[in-house]
Amino acid sequence: MVIKKIRKRFLRVLGKILINKIVFVLCKTLRIKEINKDSLKNLELGTQNFVFAFWHGKMLVPWYILKKHSPSALISQSKDGALLADLLTKWNYKVRRGSSSKDGKEVLNELIIDAQNFSSIAITPDGPRGPKNKLKAGAVIVSKKAEIPLVLIGVCYKRKLVLNSWDDFEIPHFFSRVNIVYSDPYYIDKDLSYEATDRKIKEIQNKFDIIQNRAEQNC
Repeated sequence: MVIKKIRKRFLRVLGKILINKIVFVLCKTLRIKEINKDSLKNLELGTQNFVFAFWHGKMLVPWYILKKHSPSALISQSKDGALLADLLTKWNYKVRRGSSSKDGKEVLNELIIDAQNFSSIAITPDGPRGPKNKLKAGAVIVSKKAEIPLVLIGVCYKRKLVLNSWDDFEIPHFFSRVNIVYSDPYYIDKDLSYEATDRKIKEIQNKFDIIQNRAEQNC
């Protein structure tokens, strides 16, 4: 029993090390095309932070390309979330653990404080359990309360492995072409009522569908 526990712990540590190295090498080989990157010029200048939202099943490359800005990231408290949290910590993210279904209010407040302290925020708004590609409120709420713009990211991998998971998680092949499309920044009025915010979430969902479709064109 003791030997099995030691072996399991060793494999878990080894897995963390290998995932970090393999993912980094994989992403370095990708041919990434960023479309509408000019919408982030104020981020590059250091005069504006953003809430970034991208779908859970396509999150690998967005995490990679945003790491240079050291955002705060919302990651679930699951075992898979622990692996991702470890990777993002190595990539200089400030990791916040929680979800809309567990510790949701507390972790959103942490993200709002981070945003108010000029950190950008990265969220997979259909995570951690879906439905796939359906926008939950978190990204919109953080954008609204922190008074910083929301940017949607559409992603397409030309060649990829699709896992049998709730989000059809996609892993691009080495050297694959990748389309990344940034939306224009969306500013959400902090004084919106609950009903108006709900309508805004539906509106952003429609915009997200358009951005994702754009990413898939000529991919």
